[in-house]
Amino acid sequence: MLDLRERPFTERGSRLLVMAAEDGSLWIARAEYETRLSETTVLTGLRLFRGDAELPVRRACPDRISFEGGVDLVFADAGTLVLTGSAARAVWDGGAGDVDGTLVLVGQARPYDGAALLEAAARRRREWAGRMPAVPEGLRERAEQAWWTLGVNLLPIAFAGGREGVVPSKFGYVGIWNWDAYFHAVGLRHADPGLARDQIRILLDHQRPDGLIPDVVHDLGVLAETTDLPRSDHARLAQHVGQAGGTERGAGSPEDGPIGGVVPVTKPPLTAWAVWKIHEVAPDLGFLAEVYGPIARSHEWWLTVSDPDGDGLAEYLHPYSSGLDDSPIWDHGPRAEPPDLNSYLALQADRLGDIAEALGRTEEAATWRKRAAEHVDLLVARRWNGRRFVTLATSAPGPSAPARTAGAVTEVATRTPLELLPLLTGRLPREIAGRLVADLLSPSFWGERPVPTVAFDDPDFDPDAMWRGPVWLNVNYLLIEGLHRSGYAEVAEELTRRTLDMVNAGGGLYEYWNPLTGARAARATSGFGWSSALFLDLAAGQACSAGMAPRRPAW
Repeated sequence: MLDLRERPFTERGSRLLVMAAEDGSLWIARAEYETRLSETTVLTGLRLFRGDAELPVRRACPDRISFEGGVDLVFADAGTLVLTGSAARAVWDGGAGDVDGTLVLVGQARPYDGAALLEAAARRRREWAGRMPAVPEGLRERAEQAWWTLGVNLLPIAFAGGREGVVPSKFGYVGIWNWDAYFHAVGLRHADPGLARDQIRILLDHQRPDGLIPDVVHDLGVLAETTDLPRSDHARLAQHVGQAGGTERGAGSPEDGPIGGVVPVTKPPLTAWAVWKIHEVAPDLGFLAEVYGPIARSHEWWLTVSDPDGDGLAEYLHPYSSGLDDSPIWDHGPRAEPPDLNSYLALQADRLGDIAEALGRTEEAATWRKRAAEHVDLLVARRWNGRRFVTLATSAPGPSAPARTAGAVTEVATRTPLELLPLLTGRLPREIAGRLVADLLSPSFWGERPVPTVAFDDPDFDPDAMWRGPVWLNVNYLLIEGLHRSGYAEVAEELTRRTLDMVNAGGGLYEYWNPLTGARAARATSGFGWSSALFLDLAAGQACSAGMAPRRPAW
């Protein structure tokens, strides 16, 4: 069932969303890149009548909206919405029309067979629903919602080379974001490995000659450096980047904004990790051979271009490259080196080793694994202080200095779960891994709904502010994998259980959750792709552990 607020009536491949207004009428808008739905309104004030009696919405399902009196609203195609029924009249702001058979509400007017439209829509619904991976019965309703979300978030994107991509949400996030695509692929791999592979290809198709994989592929092009950012993003960054150090820069352009100069923008290096996840479920040596070289070039980009001080440990050169847009880490400056980045790079080297070995390149595989071990050794030697892995931030040099001049380096005091992510390497000394697990299980990070993106007891903790406290499923998912890789399976299973319980009880597939209440955080969007994908993957893992056979969803 759709509530027409958090879960609008929409369909795979369509930009149209039908939603309920506060006055009980329906309104329709188009999903577009970096554009509010209020700016893309197609129709407002829709109501159905028979005589003087209004026909209210009786039920909204993935394949139709049903009104009292036997009238339905259905998609004829991605750009066409049709009312079917008889003896009814549709009224909307600025227009009206009789429903006697069919009435095209949005799209090109032409005759339709209403019964055929409804049957075709029901068939599309059944076909997608029938491919959902098996999950435990207690998680099935939320899993069905998650699978529906992944399906309707599939859109053709102008610069995606003719491929369908999963957008993070039709509420504003209409493009293929880099690490979102990797998490989406993890969920899709169970039912459509080819579609999962395409999420990777969309990004690699736009890899730059120097190896950088862009941050976003969208309808107007790609976002790969600060010159590609919307002006509103520079203003948003200026509200917090570097403010802890008192640095003030303008907010108008890449040259005078909080970052300064033209800076590459990407997302964390999880490409090989996602590729191997797909391969584990649906082996395809041709795909591995196709992506091996591009991922290796991306890996070298991180260790050269994104290591400006040349110490062997990569840095995020822009807040957006971390995926942690408003984390308190960035309050200290526009460059940072939290422990997650070099943990991802060590894991990526190991996964490149797995890919190389699968391709019969045994010497290269050994080299990649040696590099993974050496990178973890370097991370421990330089960033482990005996208690925690430290995060370093580099302040902006000030408005009068050259754009790429380095500022002061600060050790960030704010506690985040990024300092626990070296567990993901599976290569830490046992004593250090044990210390990280003890930190995870401490009151700083553990609770009924772990793991907050800023520690519960940290002064910067805010349960509703994006990366300053709420629970994000991708962080939990990576920590769960890290616990497994580091030999703490029981803790991993408990974190899995608490994560699934939180989402299952929370009412929807949100961008992030308030860790104190388990509810949707105040500014989180709904219908979020990676929350759906990772919830499904974790739930499917529980079903696999229980030896469950696939089961057709009820809807």
